Amino acid sequence: MSTAGAYLRLINLGWVLTREGVISALPADHLPAILRFGHSLAGLLAKKRAKTSAQSDNLARAVDRLGPSYVKIGQFLATRPDVVGKDFAADLALLQDRMSTFPMEAARRQIEDSLGRSIEDLFEEFLPPVAAASMAQVHPAIVIDKEGSRRKVAVKVIRPGVRERFARDLETNFVVAHLQERFYPPARRLRPVEVAKTLEQTTKIEMDLRLEAAALSELDENTVDDPGFRVPKVDWERTGRDVVTMEWIDGVKMSDIAGLKAAGHDLSTLAQTLMQSFLRHTLRDGFFHADMHQGNLFVDPAGTIVAVDMGIVGRLGKKERRFLAEILFGFITRDYQRVADVHFEAGYVPAHHNHASFAQAIRAIGEPIHGQPADTISMAKLLTLLFEVTELFDMETRSELIMLQKTMVVVEGVARSLDPHFNMWKASEPVVGSWIRDNLGPKRIVGDLKDGLKAAMRIAEAVPEIAARVEKLAVNITDMTEHGLKFDAETAEKIGRSEARHSRSGRVALWVIAGALLYIAWRISEF
Repeated sequence: MSTAGAYLRLINLGWVLTREGVISALPADHLPAILRFGHSLAGLLAKKRAKTSAQSDNLARAVDRLGPSYVKIGQFLATRPDVVGKDFAADLALLQDRMSTFPMEAARRQIEDSLGRSIEDLFEEFLPPVAAASMAQVHPAIVIDKEGSRRKVAVKVIRPGVRERFARDLETNFVVAHLQERFYPPARRLRPVEVAKTLEQTTKIEMDLRLEAAALSELDENTVDDPGFRVPKVDWERTGRDVVTMEWIDGVKMSDIAGLKAAGHDLSTLAQTLMQSFLRHTLRDGFFHADMHQGNLFVDPAGTIVAVDMGIVGRLGKKERRFLAEILFGFITRDYQRVADVHFEAGYVPAHHNHASFAQAIRAIGEPIHGQPADTISMAKLLTLLFEVTELFDMETRSELIMLQKTMVVVEGVARSLDPHFNMWKASEPVVGSWIRDNLGPKRIVGDLKDGLKAAMRIAEAVPEIAARVEKLAVNITDMTEHGLKFDAETAEKIGRSEARHSRSGRVALWVIAGALLYIAWRISEF
């Protein structure tokens, strides 16, 4: 893929966004003069319809023109309000991942090529698609169990050519990121190139459906004893790189509030279960579904929440989980100095900043929230306000925390759609309180001792291998001392080429230095 091609696609991207009024809707503050002129020109070039439409509508039309890969890129950028801005991220989050389906024959070929078996051998019935997104579409199918019973399954098939399309569009995304870092210095703190690399890695993972199946399996094991929450079972026999087969879910989507009421489900209980499940996965397991919007959540006839589409997941290490719990607990108890100290301990704030000043900024966020009734204190608001102080204290982007923040805000939003008076702090207390007691109290010391003992045992088990390697190293050093250092022919040739390059560079440098000295001497002689 050529850089020239990426620039041509970038020009097309800019033109579409300009015509649909997206560029002119972006803030122009802090832009250099030449870019402010371009921003004004974009407003003149926008379609008349775009000038009177809502920004979210303009964005949706632009993405529809650009193609399905930009839906996924837009949804990813919705998780990065630090990069695109809070308002723009909110509009991106509204993008609908609903695309036209691709032909049945293409789906059959994808499945057969991936699994190496015919459709007839895999499924008793393979039915037309019922949903299609930017990366894949879902088909109902019937399989025959080993016991001879019929079982309905959902078959998710990757969209043909999606990897090649994403590769091209991601190359354009890298060009934008490099230009942003080069010409807009305030953006460097946000590391747009790193963001582009994260997007690339995320999409690569999401386009290998075996990894989604593995995520479903892991979350299934983690939640086997959890009340009111589960994920579909994976059919590994019919799962490969381009296809994942799982249990078919008969249930009501969480976006269908009227349907949930008609089915007799208690919406307040569902809201509480959803929030507690998410916090349990995050704090207890350090592994959470990072795309828990209403379209990916069903409620089965028994009232259990079933989460689907595990293409995007998040992970937090034990240390990050402790920091998260302490930060939340500090806000709840108004211990702002502890919240500030945790940020410094975690390395989120550079060490040269003043702890007391940062605690003052945290207090400015926490106190207004504590002045509100409990059921109006929003996690989204807390995290958004916390995020606003990051630039003041040179806090760099942490992708795992941004994903957690985005998911937490989405989960809270779903819970409040079920119950407008949902008190997230009251719902969270049993899970957060239990985790704090187990991990920030005496039990934590016992756990740390167990972890230390395990690490010591692993080291002890490795001692024979370490000793053998040390002995081999000693023999090699002795041999080099007696007989000199030896290289194979290929290594010697590479060293020679490298030395030749350095020699040429050295000669050029010497000529430059000599020329500079002659010039200085000539200038001195004129005085």
